[in-house]
Amino acid sequence: MLLLNLAMAAAGSGSGGGAPANPMGQMLPIFLIFMVVYIFLMILPNRKKQKEHQKMLDNLKKGDKVVTTGGIVGSIAGIKEKENIVYLKVSDNTKIELLRSSIAQVVRDKEISK
Repeated sequence: MLLLNLAMAAAGSGSGGGAPANPMGQMLPIFLIFMVVYIFLMILPNRKKQKEHQKMLDNLKKGDKVVTTGGIVGSIAGIKEKENIVYLKVSDNTKIELLRSSIAQVVRDKEISK
């Protein structure tokens, strides 16, 4: 506490008037640090994850086993590139049509059996 008082007295004596410091000026460095941390911890990892998901969607091919965002597991029976539509075979006689963007992940047989 004594050191803090001495530091404040030394800072105040050099300014000439001892006017209180602007609180917004004191908050600016804290705000800038918060913004940098937010960018590096929140935005950049999300962008990386989105790019990886888009790459996975672009590399889909017939026969891949996938899981949709709704939890449906099946294999790709066909793809319409222009319309971004995927035909998913969920059983021997059942095929469903869905958007390519609704594919959550490509899975292997070992991952499904867990």
